[in-house]
Amino acid sequence: MSKYKYTETEQQINDVLKYHDEELKRIKASMSSSFDIDGRIQESEDLLRVLGYTEIPTVPKKEEPPKIMVVPSWEDLCIEAEQVVGSGYALESIFTEAELQRNSQEIQLLNAEYNQLHHLDKYDVTISVAAGMLGAAVDILLVGIPQKTPQGLKGGTLANYVRDWFDKKFPEDEMEKLANSKVSKVPYDAQDNRNTTIYVEGLSAYYHRLLSLGHDPFLGLIFGVMDILTGRMTTIDKSGKIVSQVMENYADRKETDIFTAIAKQIIHFKSDLITSMGLPAPMMGLFNLLQFGEIGEYDQTIAEIVQGMYYEGYDFIHFCTLSIPVMIVEVATRIGYAFKRIKEGHSVKQSIPFSLNREKHPKLATMLFIGHSAATAVNAGKVYFTQNPMAINYPQWIAFAKYSYKQLKWVLLEKPNARDAYVHGRLNEQLHEVLADVNSTFDEISANYIVVIE
Repeated sequence: MSKYKYTETEQQINDVLKYHDEELKRIKASMSSSFDIDGRIQESEDLLRVLGYTEIPTVPKKEEPPKIMVVPSWEDLCIEAEQVVGSGYALESIFTEAELQRNSQEIQLLNAEYNQLHHLDKYDVTISVAAGMLGAAVDILLVGIPQKTPQGLKGGTLANYVRDWFDKKFPEDEMEKLANSKVSKVPYDAQDNRNTTIYVEGLSAYYHRLLSLGHDPFLGLIFGVMDILTGRMTTIDKSGKIVSQVMENYADRKETDIFTAIAKQIIHFKSDLITSMGLPAPMMGLFNLLQFGEIGEYDQTIAEIVQGMYYEGYDFIHFCTLSIPVMIVEVATRIGYAFKRIKEGHSVKQSIPFSLNREKHPKLATMLFIGHSAATAVNAGKVYFTQNPMAINYPQWIAFAKYSYKQLKWVLLEKPNARDAYVHGRLNEQLHEVLADVNSTFDEISANYIVVIE
């Protein structure tokens, strides 16, 4: 019985075997990888099976010695490089002009990519400006300018509402009782110079809260508490002179415990809140230091202008009213920013505009700067056309100063550093990809070679 599956001539089989042997010799002579040799052998065996040869002779594999790859050390490579090309060359010298130009273009593209993250489109600008105009409209139409009337201070609809709310929240009869009680008496509350040892220019029932730093809603938490603990009164008089004096006639109002002093300070704030000459706006007393300028028809100094504003009713309650348009600008800008982020595909969590971190919200701080700038510009126009300093929106100018400082700091100092960090980060990502490819190649070499470092 024939050992072949199909009937072929002996010459055909001999030719196939001869081809198999010659192919095997050729593969061994030309290929060094055992993987390639095995593949060619497999191809030959498949060809024999197609021709019908079922009993394929096996060729014993010859054990080859392990391949060794000798890698010179880094120090040797450096010495060899210096011997061949010398030293003193810059890193750029290893690149061609075309490569250097391509690298420069890549850096420019990355810079432009970062700038685009912080670039405001027309919708961002529209949201910011619209928020600023909305806040300015509320200031002009609803807050107005306070004026003294027989019924007390009156202004716009919103201003009257806020002042009425304070009157209901702090009833006059209760506040009068509180003001007369010992628990609210403080040493810095002298209303004229009859109880002072050092003369304070302008100290009177009308101006003593403006001149005394203890009555300032912000500074009072520092100077007022210190005055209560030391039995003193710290003032900036109408001429800009700073005076701190011991109030001997009010020695019984002194406290030794700091927590009691803080509580007394807050209670005194409360008792003075709704008086006819109430608490001044925060840090308003510091304007007494600005003894310069020739403003208006009577060439008044800045200090005199501010003193007149306080006399006409520019107090803490009016400051609170003026803060509402500022909050409207803030809230409207942030809400508009959030809706736009959500529409662009960001999640609600990523779009919540609480943080001003420019890495999380690249455009928000700039949009707020534009919104408050627009509102401040309108307020400046209002003051210019009315020629009335009572039209100044003090909280709005504070917000504008705050965001202007942050924007200037960002543009001049933080943005260049942040852009460089972004570019270097992207370049490092590309470098890591290259190193990963190198490591992969090294692993393939290590599988077939024994790597020895000299």
